[in-house]
Amino acid sequence: MKYLLTLSSCALLVSCFNSSPPGSDYLAGIGGPIHQQASGGPHHPAPAIPDDVSYWDGDGVQGSPLIRINRREQKAYFYKGGTLVGVSKISSGKEDTGTPAGTYKITEKDEDHKSSAYGVIKDKATGQMINDNADNRIDKVKPGQVFYNAPMPNFMRFNGGIGMHTGYLPGYAASHGCVRMPHHMSTKFFQNVQIGTPVIVE
Repeated sequence: MKYLLTLSSCALLVSCFNSSPPGSDYLAGIGGPIHQQASGGPHHPAPAIPDDVSYWDGDGVQGSPLIRINRREQKAYFYKGGTLVGVSKISSGKEDTGTPAGTYKITEKDEDHKSSAYGVIKDKATGQMINDNADNRIDKVKPGQVFYNAPMPNFMRFNGGIGMHTGYLPGYAASHGCVRMPHHMSTKFFQNVQIGTPVIVE
C-alpha cells in the first residue's frame, strides 16, 4: 500500500539514494541486465568488503517483528518476539545526510522502488554514459539522451522519505539517509516485515 507524502518527505525520499559505483546494472549499457552475485542483487555489485556478518535464521520462527539499526556498528538486527533471527551489514547516511536516530514504524513496502530524482543519463542511441550521478532536478536531459532512475529494490519506508533497501555497501556510512543492505538480506527483511513493524535507529 502506498502512502501520500508531504513535500518535505518527498525531498527526503529523493535525496536518500546516492547512486551506485560503476558495475551496477543501471550504470551498464542499455542492452539487458547484468546479474550480479546474490548479495548485490540484480542491479548492484556485491559489497566492497566481504560480508562475514550477515545471516538469516528466522524462517519458521514466530513472534512480532522488530528491527534495530545500529549506526555505529553499521548493522541492522531483526528480532521476532524478542529473539534475534537475523543480522545485516548496512550502509546508513553519511555525516552530512545522516539517518536520524529515533523510533519509527514501517509505513510502506515497495519491492521495485526507484529513486524519483537520482539516476544516470545515457545516450539513447548508443547507450554511452553521459552522467553516472545525475539528479534530474538539476541535470537536464538533452535531446537524444535518456534518464534512468536508480533502483532501490525491497524498499521499506520508515521515516518520511527514508527507508531500508538493496544498495551498494562500500564498508562505511555512505547514503543520503537511507539504509542500504545486501540484496539477500533486504529480501529477507522485506519478506518478514509488515506495515507497522517497529524500527529503532540508534
